[in-house]
Amino acid sequence: MNTANIPASRQARRWVRFAVWTALLAMGLSVASAARAASCESLASLSLPGATITTAEVVPAGAFTMPASYNPPALMGTIPASFRDLPAFCRVAATLKPSADSDIKMEVWLPVAGWNGKFQAVGNGGWAGIISYPALSDALREGYATSSTDTGHAGANGTFALGHHEKVVDFAYRSEHEMTLKAKALIAAFYGKPASRSYWNGCSTGGKQGLTEAQRYPADYDGIVAGAPANYMIHLHSWSVWVAQAVHKTPESYIPPAKYAVIHKAVLDACDTLDGVKDGLLENPRLCRFDPKALECKSGDGPDCLNAAQVEAARQIYSPAINPRTKQEIFPGVERGSEMLWGVLAGPEPAPIVTETFQYVIFKDPKWDYRTLNFDRDIAFADKEDGGLNNAINPNLQPFFSRGGKLLMYHGWNDALIAPGNSLNYFQSVVKAMGGPAKADGSVRLFMAPGMEHCRGGEGPNEFNAMSAIVPWVEQGKAPEWIVASHSTKGKVDRTRPLCPYPQVAKYKGSGSIDDAANFVCARP
Repeated sequence: MNTANIPASRQARRWVRFAVWTALLAMGLSVASAARAASCESLASLSLPGATITTAEVVPAGAFTMPASYNPPALMGTIPASFRDLPAFCRVAATLKPSADSDIKMEVWLPVAGWNGKFQAVGNGGWAGIISYPALSDALREGYATSSTDTGHAGANGTFALGHHEKVVDFAYRSEHEMTLKAKALIAAFYGKPASRSYWNGCSTGGKQGLTEAQRYPADYDGIVAGAPANYMIHLHSWSVWVAQAVHKTPESYIPPAKYAVIHKAVLDACDTLDGVKDGLLENPRLCRFDPKALECKSGDGPDCLNAAQVEAARQIYSPAINPRTKQEIFPGVERGSEMLWGVLAGPEPAPIVTETFQYVIFKDPKWDYRTLNFDRDIAFADKEDGGLNNAINPNLQPFFSRGGKLLMYHGWNDALIAPGNSLNYFQSVVKAMGGPAKADGSVRLFMAPGMEHCRGGEGPNEFNAMSAIVPWVEQGKAPEWIVASHSTKGKVDRTRPLCPYPQVAKYKGSGSIDDAANFVCARP
């Protein structure tokens, strides 16, 4: 392909089209056959290398029902009560076997009518192990052809990893890429043309998957939304053990859930007005210097104070996990304001995903006890044993950005499952690799959400459509200057607020309701 005299933007578009058709040809689809639209049922006979199509059927409008086996982790959010508002779509299910031990399930949902011409893949949560049906539904409602994978195993736990290295590879990155290739081929076959644009949309594990795609397969997607990414997985789960060890150091160290609200109120009393507005939110929690010692009981223990051991445990939760010998940071701590979500990692037992990483991936011992983790020797061993397989921390995204790719990251400041500092650290590493903010601003932006917990929920505005921000950026070059988020109580919106590209924050103009986004502006702190 001679591109010497083609303008850069036009040249990039040609390379995208060329890459899509090359992928189709590589999978045995001729350009001629892809140019003819196929019926849904006929997709069952489509030959794709390493794939077996098990279902290809039209689902009438409003007729989809959740499979009885669907059992997502509680933290993935609310399952829709019904899918009666879904349009008719062609549902294709397939099993992918890129290795002898692979068993990757995937589904592609193709609108029968009203396709917007684009592809949106959706991510997973936790260990995955299921198709993300609610996320598929959201994308379908907006007119996208969409796909999801279970990442190569059934069940939302890590037991699959023991003795199955190829399945770990599938979970780490291969399943998403294989799904992407097959989904694009099915889209081209069904509609007679490839999708004009391809997007990734995911949070938590889904955020990590998006960053993995950008780092390992920069040609797969044009735009990637990566929320609260678990991209430093091994160190994230090491820090999670750090939190568990802190609250179980002694019987007196455990902080009962009833005291979370006490700590949270003390944080807000100390820091709420630092951003100029008393609204129950910390616009930038890193300005808050609240010390749990302010709540130390005068003697003994009590329901409205912390004993001395609990004070130290709370301090450790806020603090980064540190290598005791080198003093280097392993993973950042949570921010002030996150207290109401502490129960997941600081509860009676650490979250299963945390211990399972060490039991089944690192030490390969189902009886491993989190209390034994050594933050010098064992973290070094874990890094070596994993070999970077489950991490996605490479800051060099130039191959993705050079072809016009856009990365939109977001994270809730009140997240207590994945410390917000992880997103800040990765974002800043990418900016540095790009040569500074001026060079990076057109390709990557990070939006921090005050009061938002893990991916959603919390006291702050936490409902927003990141796709509506990234699509104009990719397709029209209009970088998002802010994203309007809302908070609802009992289904009624009671506050809106702009989420600003980091390091900007939302500043009150000085008049009007503090519950109306129109009365705020994004500005430097």
